[in-house]
Amino acid sequence: MAALAQYVADWAPGPVEETDRIGAWSAHSFADLLDQPAPVEDGVLPPLWHRFHFLERAAQHELGEDGHVRESHFLPPIPDRRRMFAGGRVEWHAPVRVGDEVVRRSAIASMTPKSGRSGDMLFVTVRHEFRSAGDLLLTEEEDLVYRQQKPGQARGAAAPVASEPGPHTADGPWTARLDPDGVMLFRFSALTYNAHRIHHDFPYVTQVEGFPGLVVHGPLLALLLLELPRRHAPDRTVRSFEYRLRAPAFAGTPVLAAGGPGAGDSDTADLAAGTADGPPSITGTVRFA
Repeated sequence: MAALAQYVADWAPGPVEETDRIGAWSAHSFADLLDQPAPVEDGVLPPLWHRFHFLERAAQHELGEDGHVRESHFLPPIPDRRRMFAGGRVEWHAPVRVGDEVVRRSAIASMTPKSGRSGDMLFVTVRHEFRSAGDLLLTEEEDLVYRQQKPGQARGAAAPVASEPGPHTADGPWTARLDPDGVMLFRFSALTYNAHRIHHDFPYVTQVEGFPGLVVHGPLLALLLLELPRRHAPDRTVRSFEYRLRAPAFAGTPVLAAGGPGAGDSDTADLAAGTADGPPSITGTVRFA
């Protein structure tokens, strides 16, 4: 198999800009999904809830067998491409409010081919800047890992596993629980216009991808972590958030989130979420203003 670097040697997608208006419907709908009251304070979106805007659209014929769009501006031209959302970083500079008309500028921040025991991988970071009336609201970086599907390999096996283990369980005074099932994952897929079949098609995800059940969305796990400061420290303003997805979580198994302020540093909080008897599916750190 050719090294992935050969496929992207001449691939250099330029930046793109999109405009969207922040609406209240998606925020109210996500609050319903969480069985929580809708946020109403000054029309300010809770941290990371901007993810229900700037949704990628694709015509039905542009989708692949797995429900993902086949080609897109920031998708590298790798044959039999497999993608994993690995984590990211967000920094808030000003509140994002309902009614704002926001411009998002997106660009490739870095692209690094690597080879290891599990094969060739391409690490891509996409950076987004969000502005309203010319003022910077937030910056976000998304880390994506791409691999090439091997002949005869179960599709789910193509997803790389984090090489650095995290803490065994979530711990801390702040707690939250998510009980994902097929209905919840379907609703989240609808909110994010995400047709990836691993989240809503049980025969496909078990028989084709080789997973034991429907996979919980990575962004949903990230949003769950941010429910901890939102519910337990509502007077604190989150300035930044860094997170890493470490292992899949599946429908039918409760996801427990916990965390709290760092030892001797009340301006940071370490967070994690996962099943009760396993390693965390996601870890993260928030910094407060």
